[in-house]
Amino acid sequence: MQPKFSEDVIPLSDLKVNPGKVVNHAKDSHRPVLVTSRGRGIAVLQGLDEYEKNIEELAFTKAIAKGMLDIKEGNKSNIDDVKARLGL
Repeated sequence: MQPKFSEDVIPLSDLKVNPGKVVNHAKDSHRPVLVTSRGRGIAVLQGLDEYEKNIEELAFTKAIAKGMLDIKEGNKSNIDDVKARLGL
């Protein structure tokens, strides 16, 4: 989910003062929180569920891209061979 800059950008000092509040905001909003120092972004805080979802989506996207590249390069398998390899 896209961050809302009015809510999801916080200074490092806020994180130091009340880390639980910032962590809960990231977890409950399902949006990353940008942590800044002297007006510049230095870190992103993200809820674990969202992080794991993003990792899974990235792996899925990479697998699709690899499959499409295989097709483009002519690396194809016969459906009967695939079924045999999978024991179907």
